[in-house]
Amino acid sequence: MKRHGIIVATALIAATSLTSLAARSEEPRLGDIKRTHLMKEALSIPGREVVQVRVDFPPGVVAVRHSHPGEELVYMIEGELEYRLDGRPPVILKAGDVLLIPHGVHHAVTNVGSGSAAELATYIVETGKPLLTLGR
Repeated sequence: MKRHGIIVATALIAATSLTSLAARSEEPRLGDIKRTHLMKEALSIPGREVVQVRVDFPPGVVAVRHSHPGEELVYMIEGELEYRLDGRPPVILKAGDVLLIPHGVHHAVTNVGSGSAAELATYIVETGKPLLTLGR
Protein backbone atom coordinates (compact mmCIF):
# COMPACT_ATOMS: atom_id res chain seq x y z
CA MET A 1 0.00 0.00 0.00
CA LYS A 2 2.85 2.37 0.88
CA ARG A 3 4.48 1.71 -2.50
CA HIS A 4 1.19 2.43 -4.30
CA GLY A 5 0.95 5.79 -2.50
CA ILE A 6 4.47 6.71 -3.55
CA ILE A 7 3.73 5.81 -7.17
CA VAL A 8 0.52 7.87 -7.16
CA ALA A 9 2.30 10.86 -5.55
CA THR A 10 5.13 10.64 -8.09
CA ALA A 11 2.62 10.51 -10.97
CA LEU A 12 0.80 13.58 -9.62
CA ILE A 13 4.03 15.54 -9.29
CA ALA A 14 5.05 14.59 -12.83
CA ALA A 15 1.65 15.57 -14.24
CA THR A 16 1.78 18.94 -12.45
CA SER A 17 5.30 19.58 -13.77
CA LEU A 18 4.28 18.71 -17.33
CA THR A 19 1.23 20.99 -17.14
CA SER A 20 3.41 23.81 -15.82
CA LEU A 21 5.99 23.26 -18.57
CA ALA A 22 3.29 23.16 -21.25
CA ALA A 23 1.84 26.46 -20.04
CA ARG A 24 5.28 28.09 -20.10
CA SER A 25 6.04 26.81 -23.60
CA GLU A 26 2.81 28.45 -24.80
CA GLU A 27 4.10 31.91 -23.87
CA PRO A 28 4.90 34.01 -26.93
CA ARG A 29 8.60 34.16 -27.80
CA LEU A 30 10.18 37.55 -27.12
CA GLY A 31 13.45 36.77 -28.87
CA ASP A 32 16.55 34.73 -28.10
CA ILE A 33 16.27 35.10 -24.32
CA LYS A 34 16.02 32.48 -21.60
CA ARG A 35 13.20 32.77 -19.07
CA THR A 36 13.55 30.70 -15.87
CA HIS A 37 10.29 30.68 -13.92
CA LEU A 38 11.06 30.81 -10.21
CA MET A 39 7.65 31.13 -8.54
CA LYS A 40 3.96 31.77 -9.05
CA GLU A 41 1.70 32.38 -6.05
CA ALA A 42 -1.77 33.78 -5.40
CA LEU A 43 -1.83 37.08 -3.49
CA SER A 44 -4.19 38.13 -0.71
CA ILE A 45 -5.78 40.53 -3.22
CA PRO A 46 -8.50 38.58 -5.07
CA GLY A 47 -7.73 38.06 -8.75
CA ARG A 48 -4.01 38.87 -8.45
CA GLU A 49 -0.88 36.71 -8.38
CA VAL A 50 2.85 37.25 -8.19
CA VAL A 51 5.17 35.63 -10.73
CA GLN A 52 8.96 35.77 -10.54
CA VAL A 53 11.19 35.03 -13.53
CA ARG A 54 14.93 35.25 -14.13
CA VAL A 55 15.52 36.52 -17.65
CA ASP A 56 18.90 36.01 -19.34
CA PHE A 57 19.89 38.02 -22.42
CA PRO A 58 22.86 36.98 -24.59
CA PRO A 59 24.91 39.88 -26.06
CA GLY A 60 22.98 42.01 -28.58
CA VAL A 61 19.65 40.25 -28.04
CA VAL A 62 16.36 42.16 -28.24
CA ALA A 63 13.18 41.21 -26.38
CA VAL A 64 10.51 42.42 -28.81
CA ARG A 65 7.78 44.90 -27.88
CA HIS A 66 5.31 43.40 -25.39
CA SER A 67 3.16 44.15 -22.33
CA HIS A 68 1.92 42.44 -19.16
CA PRO A 69 -1.51 42.29 -17.44
CA GLY A 70 -0.13 44.05 -14.36
CA GLU A 71 2.99 45.70 -13.01
CA GLU A 72 6.52 44.45 -13.67
CA LEU A 73 9.36 45.20 -11.26
CA VAL A 74 12.82 44.72 -12.76
CA TYR A 75 16.00 44.20 -10.73
CA MET A 76 19.19 44.05 -12.79
CA ILE A 77 21.46 41.19 -11.77
CA GLU A 78 24.24 41.76 -14.30
CA GLY A 79 25.02 43.47 -17.60
CA GLU A 80 23.35 46.46 -19.27
CA LEU A 81 19.84 46.54 -20.72
CA GLU A 82 18.13 49.35 -22.58
CA TYR A 83 14.41 49.63 -21.89
CA ARG A 84 12.12 51.42 -24.33
CA LEU A 85 8.76 52.03 -22.69
CA ASP A 86 6.00 53.62 -24.76
CA GLY A 87 5.73 57.33 -23.99
CA ARG A 88 9.08 57.57 -22.18
CA PRO A 89 12.69 58.18 -23.22
CA PRO A 90 14.90 55.05 -23.35
CA VAL A 91 16.67 54.12 -20.11
CA ILE A 92 19.75 51.94 -19.60
CA LEU A 93 19.85 49.77 -16.48
CA LYS A 94 23.02 48.29 -14.98
CA ALA A 95 23.58 45.74 -12.21
CA GLY A 96 21.75 46.84 -9.06
CA ASP A 97 19.31 49.18 -10.87
CA VAL A 98 15.54 48.79 -10.62
CA LEU A 99 12.61 49.78 -12.83
CA LEU A 100 8.84 49.73 -12.48
CA ILE A 101 6.91 49.06 -15.68
CA PRO A 102 3.25 50.06 -15.21
CA HIS A 103 0.31 47.81 -16.06
CA GLY A 104 -0.19 47.38 -19.81
CA VAL A 105 2.69 49.63 -20.94
CA HIS A 106 4.32 48.21 -24.05
CA HIS A 107 8.10 47.94 -23.90
CA ALA A 108 11.10 46.39 -25.66
CA VAL A 109 14.45 45.48 -24.12
CA THR A 110 17.90 45.30 -25.74
CA ASN A 111 21.14 43.98 -24.29
CA VAL A 112 23.44 46.93 -25.02
CA GLY A 113 26.39 45.68 -22.95
CA SER A 114 29.44 43.78 -24.15
CA GLY A 115 28.46 40.54 -22.38
CA SER A 116 25.41 38.66 -21.16
CA ALA A 117 22.79 40.41 -19.05
CA ALA A 118 20.31 39.07 -16.50
CA GLU A 119 17.37 40.49 -14.59
CA LEU A 120 14.94 39.35 -11.95
CA ALA A 121 11.44 40.20 -13.17
CA THR A 122 8.65 40.23 -10.59
CA TYR A 123 5.14 40.55 -11.99
CA ILE A 124 2.02 41.42 -10.01
CA VAL A 125 -0.61 40.44 -12.53
CA GLU A 126 -4.20 39.44 -13.06
CA THR A 127 -4.75 35.76 -12.27
CA GLY A 128 -5.42 33.51 -15.26
CA LYS A 129 -4.27 35.94 -17.94
CA PRO A 130 -1.24 35.26 -20.17
CA LEU A 131 1.88 36.71 -18.55
CA LEU A 132 2.78 38.60 -21.70
CA THR A 133 1.24 39.79 -24.92
CA LEU A 134 3.24 40.80 -27.99
CA GLY A 135 2.92 44.46 -29.00
CA ARG A 136 1.33 45.64 -32.18
